[in-house]
Amino acid sequence: MTTTLYVYTGTGNSLWAARTLAASLPNAEVAAMAHHREGPVRPAADVVGLVFPVHMWGIPHRPLEFVRRLELAPTTYLFAVAVNAGQVSRTLVQLREELAARSLRLNAGYSLEMPSNYIPWGGPGPAEEMERRFGAARTKLADIAQRTARCDQGPIEQGPLWQRVAFTGIYKLTFGKVPTLDRGFHVDERCNGCGTCERVCPSGNVAIVGGRPRWSGRCEQCLACLQWCPSKALQYGKKTSRYERYHHPEVRLADVVAMARPAKG
Repeated sequence: MTTTLYVYTGTGNSLWAARTLAASLPNAEVAAMAHHREGPVRPAADVVGLVFPVHMWGIPHRPLEFVRRLELAPTTYLFAVAVNAGQVSRTLVQLREELAARSLRLNAGYSLEMPSNYIPWGGPGPAEEMERRFGAARTKLADIAQRTARCDQGPIEQGPLWQRVAFTGIYKLTFGKVPTLDRGFHVDERCNGCGTCERVCPSGNVAIVGGRPRWSGRCEQCLACLQWCPSKALQYGKKTSRYERYHHPEVRLADVVAMARPAKG
């Protein structure tokens, strides 16, 4: 059995989850959704996994575009892991419906709770709480790997009813506005034009112009540009300078850069 895990990541939570799964599955590889920006995606693997973050309580734009270009053999086992900070809402049900509209089946969908990386609402939390979430995530990923190796059918996990009602409504209202939310980014006097923000953006939304980052209206709100800024010069709104930066401690900057854009040459 061969497995391909397609991952979309900004601050490394989803990449860590995919790598952890791959280490427990035979003949498994991790591939970047961001490397497939045009044309159909036709994996040859027996098992395909989709590992992506939940943004604004639903599927982000780029993973959704990837799913809509996915073409699978009828025998392919397809599962997903939706990485979130505790509010998966209806994301995996949404994914199941998107796939069903294209005559594809989501065999299983799992919610994975990790530390929050959405810094406009605060930092990732105390170290003890982050370690608790990392430990619980490792345990759950081990169970997901066992279920995937058996090609179990189900579950399709989802949040409580109040989440699915309230947050799905917010997702639908805000989905079309997310790309232009990059207007809230700015840099302070510590910016040295190093280009890290440009290299980590999985949407290709940041460019260094005149020694400063410029955003292009294709934002996903993954906050990779802000979280990976080595000088902490990049801010969003008025409060982020007060909060601790976060990226997964087992993921390096080079790893995220490699997932954001295909290697040249």
